[in-house]
Amino acid sequence: MTPEATSDSVPRPGGTGPLAGRTVSRIGYGAMQLERLHDRRDDAVALLRRAVEGGVDHVDTAEFYGSGFVNEVIREALRPEDDVLVVTKVGADSNPGGQVPLRLAQRPEELRASVEDNLRSLGVERLDVVNLRRLDTGPGLRPEGDQVVDLDDQLATLTALRDEGKIGAIGLSSVTLDTLRRALPAGIVCVQNAYSLVARDDEPLLELCAAEGVAWVPFFPLGGAFPGLPKVTDDPTVQDVAAALGATPSQVGLAWLLHHAPNVLLIPGTADAAHLEANIAVGDIALDATALGALDAVTSRSYDVPIG
Repeated sequence: MTPEATSDSVPRPGGTGPLAGRTVSRIGYGAMQLERLHDRRDDAVALLRRAVEGGVDHVDTAEFYGSGFVNEVIREALRPEDDVLVVTKVGADSNPGGQVPLRLAQRPEELRASVEDNLRSLGVERLDVVNLRRLDTGPGLRPEGDQVVDLDDQLATLTALRDEGKIGAIGLSSVTLDTLRRALPAGIVCVQNAYSLVARDDEPLLELCAAEGVAWVPFFPLGGAFPGLPKVTDDPTVQDVAAALGATPSQVGLAWLLHHAPNVLLIPGTADAAHLEANIAVGDIALDATALGALDAVTSRSYDVPIG
């Protein structure tokens, strides 16, 4: 067995990259879409098993995905021998019935409570990685009032939880370059920000992460999740490259991310088995110098997304 294969000798999709002291497949799975299978729990479990059997060993989740449903699916589907690294996040809680399905939970006591909630729903004694979703940048809500909390206070809480053995490692999400610089001494292992081929405002953060050995895990890697967020699949260059390769525009957008920087780890999500297979196959797509040059030249467009 080589590092490019799992313990079951399954090729690791996308090759491998480091995360929290582990070696993981560069193509992981974002579990949020499992919410769509809320009334088909067995299908949700089967889909996650299929991902693991396809070489995925990095799963991204949160207690607020489906108000705990997604974590419960992960708990049921994953086995210790799968050796899957599960990354969760804190900084928001589910808000069923609210105008916005999330409410912010940025205060230190709320972060601690969210960690405890994730431990309980995942059925583990330690969370591999916990991302602090600061919501200082990117689409979505912004902290207001008592939800505006100093970064040092938040990191102190997460560091204490790490010292207690409840957290293995700390990551960040939706942060600015200044926030990342301030947080690095705490031992940050990954950053999740909105980033794609057509929305590359956070290139300086990606470059700092690469220099510091921090994994860059883009969410909305194909854009388009909010009105006003440009879609990678709408770009004519992406469509032309896809046609030439016999791939889909989505696959090309994800493949570009893998080629763009060695510290990129992908967590595309889906509730569909065929789409899952297509995402895993992205690791086999080779982009030559001509294709990469054309894609690199695509104009990056800042997103203009309503906050609320």
